Amino acid sequence: MLDPRLIVALDYPEGAAALGLVERLEDLCCWYKVGLELYLAEGNAFIHELRHRGCSVFLDLKLYDIPNTVAGAVRSVVETGAEMLTLHASGGPAMLKAAVLAASQFEHPPQLLAVTVLTSMDAEQLTAIGIAHSTGAQVLRLAQIAAEAGINGLVASAAETASLRKLYPATTLVIPGIRPAGSEIGDQRRVATPAAALAAGASYLVVGRPITQAPDPVEAARTILMEMHESVAAALE
Repeated sequence: MLDPRLIVALDYPEGAAALGLVERLEDLCCWYKVGLELYLAEGNAFIHELRHRGCSVFLDLKLYDIPNTVAGAVRSVVETGAEMLTLHASGGPAMLKAAVLAASQFEHPPQLLAVTVLTSMDAEQLTAIGIAHSTGAQVLRLAQIAAEAGINGLVASAAETASLRKLYPATTLVIPGIRPAGSEIGDQRRVATPAAALAAGASYLVVGRPITQAPDPVEAARTILMEMHESVAAALE
């Protein structure tokens, strides 16, 4: 039942627990997200271990700094073999272009993904940091900046996926905030079921706590994969 569109978020404080889950899901998942918590605990060695096991790695560092620093970070990530790397679209055109230029110097760089608006953010949170646009409008604004900088991958919530897919039909859309029907949303605000996100045009779904914190992570992953496959079957009818 392995589906390459499912990315499991390894949101653990140390590598042993994360690798334990990888071993349990080896027949169900080939993509894993490594975020700041795990990366800061284990470093590049953990990325190398995942690659050694044949896994694909989505390195979710959300780079945000001056252009020169971000360009250097992109060059450093190439050595790890990670296939995807995030940076904040709100870093601005110069930062995004510097990242694209740095990646273009390598034969096999990671695909750059511009993070638009975090799925934990809503209109109230945006207002608090001085952004008057609606969440959807801000996502589309940042997506345009990223596209004009030459980035062909975006991270957004399922709420904006359909609009982004219409505007950028060839862009890779990586969608977090995925929650199976009936599950708790936690600190996420803009969430969707696997079926809804795929129907809207998602390329990849990122799932963390519904799997990692489930009493039976293997069964939880199977349930999500079944929802994904059922959505495909429904679309073909």
